[in-house]
Amino acid sequence: MRMLQRTIVAALLVAIAAAGLYWWLSAPVVAAASAIPGRAPDLANGEVMFNAGGCASCHAVPNQPDRLRLGGGVAIKSPFGTFYAPNISPDPDDGIGKWTDADFVNAVMHGVSPSGQHYFPAFPYTSYQHARRQDVLDLFAYLKTLPAVAGKVRDHEVSFPFDIRRNIGIWKFLFMDGKPFVADASKSPQWNRGAYLVNSFGHCAECHSPRNALGGIIAGERFAGGPNPEGEGWVPNITQKRLGEWSTKDLAYFLKTGELPDGDSAGGAMTRVIKNTSQLPDQDLAAMAEYLKSLPPVDGPTPPKRKQGS
Repeated sequence: MRMLQRTIVAALLVAIAAAGLYWWLSAPVVAAASAIPGRAPDLANGEVMFNAGGCASCHAVPNQPDRLRLGGGVAIKSPFGTFYAPNISPDPDDGIGKWTDADFVNAVMHGVSPSGQHYFPAFPYTSYQHARRQDVLDLFAYLKTLPAVAGKVRDHEVSFPFDIRRNIGIWKFLFMDGKPFVADASKSPQWNRGAYLVNSFGHCAECHSPRNALGGIIAGERFAGGPNPEGEGWVPNITQKRLGEWSTKDLAYFLKTGELPDGDSAGGAMTRVIKNTSQLPDQDLAAMAEYLKSLPPVDGPTPPKRKQGS
């Protein structure tokens, strides 16, 4: 009897310890308001970050021509459910008009809402975490100059257990390193600018990398392509494994126009990306191209063979 009691007590202690560890690991991590730097925002830089980040691709109201009406509503499909991009216009009730600088930094860089909840990683904060905080604040200042759009977006369609937001804290523990971008002193300023844009706001790896069963990017196959996260088609390898014959001018021209070296054009979701990158300064396109051209060849998943006649 005494042995049974000891076993029960030990099991309870283990359960309590496990619950405490879970609660600690899953807790949202945010930057304190006092840690947010204050200086006059650079709206021109904010616009560059807006276009580099492709904000309009997900947050512009669908089926209307103005890419600056950021009322949200775009459906983002994934193996875990369908997510709907939120309203990030300056509307004070339905958008982010009442947000503080700290609210915005914590959302973009930490994936945490003003109410302290985890955002789902359909929001690519795993890349945005590498952005410079002042660039994030410049983006926020730019967003506040855009039209306010009224209207709430529908709830996400995510099934149990993926709908438990607290669990996302464990996902972040596994797949977010929290490290800022660090320039490579052995590379040129242009290369470093490209590396920064591609790996932070550009979030190119979010689509162009295969993912594991938990939805995390497979680090050793970063940029090596894979199944479209939205479930249709295949996202290409953008290392030198596939782009070895492209020149940096080819890459920069593609990001500007969507035209491939063989005369074909970008299709699918990439057309939305090009609408954003085409707005970037030519020097930034050249920088991104230089960085992408430097990516070593990496073998990724093998695309499925096309059926005859397709």
